[in-house]
Amino acid sequence: MSKGRPVKQRVIKDEPKIRQFSPRGKVGRPDHIELKLEEREAIRLADQLDLSQAEAALFMGVSQQTFSRVLKKARKCLAEALVKGKIIRIKGGYFKLEP
Repeated sequence: MSKGRPVKQRVIKDEPKIRQFSPRGKVGRPDHIELKLEEREAIRLADQLDLSQAEAALFMGVSQQTFSRVLKKARKCLAEALVKGKIIRIKGGYFKLEP
C-alpha cells in the first residue's frame, strides 16, 4: 500500500525570536492555535517581504503549489486567532534551518 509522496522539508532562513502572541482584554485563558515555523516563514516571505509565490517557493525549496498550500493554511490560522482572540504559538513543523 502506497502512502503517497514523502513530505519535503521546507527551508527556514529566519528563526523567530518570539514564539507566542497573546491577546489582551480577553477574560480567562484564551484558546490557542499553533502556527508551524514553515507557515510563519511563508507569511514572512509573501506578506512582509512581498515576494511572489514563485520567488518564495524557491527560498523555501518547495514547489509553488506547496508554498501556496502552506501560505493558505498560515493565513487561515492567523485569521482564526485574530477573529476569535486566540493565542498564537509558533512551533513545530517539518523544516531545516539554513543561514
